[in-house]
Amino acid sequence: MADQYKSGFAALIGRPNVGKSTLMNCLIGQKIAITSSKPQTTRNRIQTVYTSEEGQIVFVDTPGIHKAKNRLGDYMVNVAQRSLKEVDVILWLVEPSNFIGAGERHILDQLQKINVPVILVINKIDTVKKEALFGFIDTYRREMEFAEIVPVSALKRDNTQELLKCIMQYLPYGPAFYDEDTVTDQPQRQIVAELIREKALRCLEEEIPHGIAVTIEKMKWRGNIVDIEATIICERESHKGIIIGKQGSMLKKIGTNARRDIEKLLECQVNLQLWVKVKKDWRDSEFLLKNFGYNQKDCE
Repeated sequence: MADQYKSGFAALIGRPNVGKSTLMNCLIGQKIAITSSKPQTTRNRIQTVYTSEEGQIVFVDTPGIHKAKNRLGDYMVNVAQRSLKEVDVILWLVEPSNFIGAGERHILDQLQKINVPVILVINKIDTVKKEALFGFIDTYRREMEFAEIVPVSALKRDNTQELLKCIMQYLPYGPAFYDEDTVTDQPQRQIVAELIREKALRCLEEEIPHGIAVTIEKMKWRGNIVDIEATIICERESHKGIIIGKQGSMLKKIGTNARRDIEKLLECQVNLQLWVKVKKDWRDSEFLLKNFGYNQKDCE
């Protein structure tokens, strides 16, 4: 019945690299947010949509809450904090541990100031023994009264259906915000740029810090083929050489890996061309941040 349908917004928050994007991709059943082992992978607020017969959950995946070190960091923290005030329920992702560090304490302080139900999601339970979970739950329960505490493994998809049921309980009754075929509000160009950035982060491992961005210069269809020209932005000439690699080997590897995911996303053949440019200290340039899609006004 229509009057029994639920719809609302759920924010995913947590320290960088706790698995927010992996969980969101798992819950909606499609890869939208990029993932990597590096912290601060997610930079923008990404909305994805889960629709079922019971209701619709609009997930808001936020950048990890952390201490900002530059303008880009300020932007990311502002986006995350703003999201907390605009949702119906908050999912706070933590790793299974009896130790609550400074990063978690900072998030606890933020959550205690907000009148929104908080579901504590203990992720990565596949990495610990089952009997140890009770201790982890007890550690966090002593710090704050949570609406629910749900242990999951986003990677193995353990207990994620139970999490969806819990979220639905805290959403208001009302019509869907998006049609049932919608999975994200992100433009295709943005998702493509992020997929390329993900492959760069993974291929480069620890060699290059977070100082890379990706811009799409061209995206044009020719029947069942799409031509994409993209530029990887880095902060130093030395980084440019590493990204290109010996005789272009690294850039080719990034392109090959990215093309695979982009073809899956667009469901067509992709002709991808990559370039590398240096924009010194772009993470501290308000002009360049805006050019690369990180608009501080969005956080106000």
